[in-house]
Amino acid sequence: MSQSHFPDPCSLTRRDLLARLGIGFGALALPALLNESGFGGEIDQANPLMPKTPHFAPKAKRVIHIFANGGPSHVDTFDNKPSITDYAGQTIPGDTPKTERPTGALYPSPFKFEKYGQSGLEISELFAKTAQHADDLCIIRSMHANVPNHEPSLLLMNTGEARLVRPSMGSWLTYGLGTVNQNLPAFIAMCPGGYPIQESQNWQSGFLPGIFQGTYINTEHQSVDKLIENVVNSRLSREQQRAQLDFIQSMNAEHRASRPGDSMLDARIQSFELAYRMQSEATEIFDVNREPQHVLDMYGPGVQARQLLIARRLLEHGVRYIQVWHGQGQPWDSHDHIEKEHRRLAGECDQGIAALLTDLKQRDMLKDTLVIWGGEFGRTPTVEMPKEGANQGTMSGRDHNHYGFTMWMAGGGVKGGYAYGATDEFGFKAIENKVHVHDLHATILKLMGFDHEKLTYRWAGRDFRLTDLYGNVVNDIIA
Repeated sequence: MSQSHFPDPCSLTRRDLLARLGIGFGALALPALLNESGFGGEIDQANPLMPKTPHFAPKAKRVIHIFANGGPSHVDTFDNKPSITDYAGQTIPGDTPKTERPTGALYPSPFKFEKYGQSGLEISELFAKTAQHADDLCIIRSMHANVPNHEPSLLLMNTGEARLVRPSMGSWLTYGLGTVNQNLPAFIAMCPGGYPIQESQNWQSGFLPGIFQGTYINTEHQSVDKLIENVVNSRLSREQQRAQLDFIQSMNAEHRASRPGDSMLDARIQSFELAYRMQSEATEIFDVNREPQHVLDMYGPGVQARQLLIARRLLEHGVRYIQVWHGQGQPWDSHDHIEKEHRRLAGECDQGIAALLTDLKQRDMLKDTLVIWGGEFGRTPTVEMPKEGANQGTMSGRDHNHYGFTMWMAGGGVKGGYAYGATDEFGFKAIENKVHVHDLHATILKLMGFDHEKLTYRWAGRDFRLTDLYGNVVNDIIA
C-alpha cells in the first residue's frame, strides 16, 4: 500500500481527522440510505433531474400554483353566504370559534355574486373574468388549516409542515419526476419585489438534495438579465464560457471526490452547468414581447399578467412546477378597507388568470396542467374590531380565518364546474366534506401520479413524505 493511503496521523489537522472519522461512520449507513429512499432508489448523482416515471399514469403533467398571499376572503370571492346579509350587524348565534383578534358583528360582503356557466357556480364580481371559466373550475369550499397565523400557515400550505424545515411540494414533485428540459430549472417560484413571509422556506428543498429547491425569479423586473442574475456573460463568448466551465468543473470534481455524499456541494456543482445551459433558452422564454400582440392584450397589463404569461411559456418548455405569487408587498391581508383592497387585488389578477385558462385550453394544455389558486387561509365573516393601525373609525375589514376557506383548481384531471364541501351558513368554519391542507396535498400528488404514502425520502432514520402521517385523497373531485 502506498503512503498516501496511510498518512502520518501527526500530519492530520483536527478538521481532517474529524472529517475522516465522519466519512468512515457515514459509509456504514450510506448503502442503506441510498437504497431506501422510498421512491426510485438511488438518486443519479450525475444528473438527479433525469425524467422519472411516477407510481401510476398521471392525469396532470405539470402544476401552476397561483398563491394569493395574505389570505383572500372566501366569503367575498368564491363562497357566497346570503345569511351574512340577512344577519348583518348581529353577532353570530351560538358559539363561534376563537379568532386571532377580537371580531364583532357579521359584516356583509360589499360584492355581488352571480351564477356562471352551465354549472351555475356562484362567483363574486371580483372575479367576473375568471368566472367565464366556471365550468372548468373545481372549487373546494371546505378547506381548513391549523392556525390563524401567516408564518406557519404559509409553510403548511407549501411544505406540509408548519414549524420545522421540510421540503416544499414543488421540491417533492421535482424529486419524484425530474425534468423534461435539462436547460431550465424544474421548479420555479416567481415573486415580484422580493421574498414573501418565511422567504425561501416556501420553496425550499429541506432535507432533499439542494438541486430540488425552487429557483426564485424576481418578476418585478422585465429584462432577462435582471430577472435572472448573471444569466448573461457580456465579456465571454459561449465557447469561452464552455472552456472556462469545463476547467472549473474539473476542479469541482476533484474537490467533490474528497467529500462524498455532500448534497449541498453536489447541488452547487450542478447549478454551474444548469446556469450555463439556461443562457439561451431562458433569454427567449422570459421575453414575453416575443408573443403576438393579441396574446399580450388578452393577458393585459401589469406584473401579475406578465408573470402568468411567463408561466405559460415555461410550462410549454417543460418546467414541472411553477409558483406564481400575488400580493407581495400589498397582500390579500385586508384587516380593514376590504372593499377597496380586495377590488384592487382582484383587478390585478382576474384578467391574467382568465387569459391563462383560455390560453392553456387553446393550446390543448389545460387537460394535463393543474392550475391551483388560493392563499394560506381565509377571512372571518365578522368584522375585525378596531385596534391600533386597523379599522380605526371604519369597521371595514376581516381577520384571519383558518377554520374554513376556499381554494380552486382547474384542468389536470379535476372535475370542472364543481363545488366540493361547504362552510356553515355564515362561512366561518368548514362543516361538510372538510379538506385539510394534507388532504389537498395528497390529492395533488395523486393527480400527478403518486401515492402520497409511498413518495418518501429517508432522512435521520425515518421515511418522510409531504403529507407527514396524515392526508386522505379527495377522490370525489377527480374526474
